[in-house]
Amino acid sequence: MNATADSYSAARRPLTDIIENVPAASWSSSSPCEGWTARDVVRHLIETQRDLLAPHRVDLGEPPEVDDDPALAWRDHSQRVQAALADDAVPAISYEGYFGPTTLGATLEQFYVWDMIVHRWDIARAAGLDAALTGAELDLVEQGVDRFGDALYMDGICRPGVTAPTDADRLDQVLATLGRVA
Repeated sequence: MNATADSYSAARRPLTDIIENVPAASWSSSSPCEGWTARDVVRHLIETQRDLLAPHRVDLGEPPEVDDDPALAWRDHSQRVQAALADDAVPAISYEGYFGPTTLGATLEQFYVWDMIVHRWDIARAAGLDAALTGAELDLVEQGVDRFGDALYMDGICRPGVTAPTDADRLDQVLATLGRVA
């Protein structure tokens, strides 16, 4: 596999584990993302990844139905993305991104993998599960915060950061930069 497929797979596995363990009654629970349920977070992940790939002729087939079975929808979608990324030509597709010229691979690795890690915590929180973010994943989240700068706090991305308590652990500190409170 190429680096993009590896990065996607590394973020996909623990996210899929969380999604598959969400109790049925928790899909309508509020997530830390204002106005979104756990189901809405899965829908967001699927839709935004499709919105990135489709204009570049990466065919993922028909979008899965999220409302009936979010776990099945995620599994179907993420397997299709993983299969598409296995073709080295897909991550190499160049285009004009928000921050300038880039590739699908770079965008997926720098933003969408980041998004999968952050939203894994959101879904876990909504369902009362432990997202079990690793130190390496927190490193990636912090690198993303630094890389995105003020663009991270544009409407529809993250709320402005909040101040973590002085005795906060690393997870709580990182989440605070994203406007989340553990």
